[in-house]
Amino acid sequence: MVGMSTHPNVQAVQGALLGADARDGSGRPSEVRLLPEAVHTAAAAAAALGIEVGQIANSLIFDADGEPLLVLTSGAHRVDTAKVAADLGVGRLKRATPDFVRTHTGQVIGGVAPLGHPKPLRTLVDAALESYGEIWAAGGVPQAVFPTTYAELVRITAGSPAQVA
Repeated sequence: MVGMSTHPNVQAVQGALLGADARDGSGRPSEVRLLPEAVHTAAAAAAALGIEVGQIANSLIFDADGEPLLVLTSGAHRVDTAKVAADLGVGRLKRATPDFVRTHTGQVIGGVAPLGHPKPLRTLVDAALESYGEIWAAGGVPQAVFPTTYAELVRITAGSPAQVA
C-alpha cells in the first residue's frame, strides 16, 4: 500500500482487495493509495488524481425499505432514486443517514469503499463506468482511493450492473 496507513478501514479495504485478487486497469494488483488531503467529492478526487470526474466510482449508501443498498455510480452522475427504487421494486429509497452508513459499512460518508464492510451489501454498479479503462474508488477513509476497472468492480463487490442515472 502506497503511504501505508494503519487506519483499520484502510486495512480492511486493502485486505478485501487482496482477498479478491483485485486488479487495476493495467492488470496489476489494486492497492489503496493515500492522497495528501481528504477528498469528499468526486470532483475533488478527480482533480487530485488528474482524471475525469466520470472515472470516480462514488460509493453511495441508500436506505431501501430499511436495508442498505450500495450504489457505485460515476462521479459524472446523480442517482435517480425513483428509477432505481422502481427497478428494484423497493417502496422507499432514500439517502442514508451518517449513522446508518457507519452501521452498515463501518466507514464514514466521503470515504465509503465498495468493499471491506462488516458484511456484504446489496450493490448496484453504474453501467456508465464501463466506458473507462480505469476507475477509482474510495479506500475506507476520505483521503484513500484505489484503482480498478468496471469489470473488477462488478466482480469484487458481487454487484449488479445497472442504469442508475
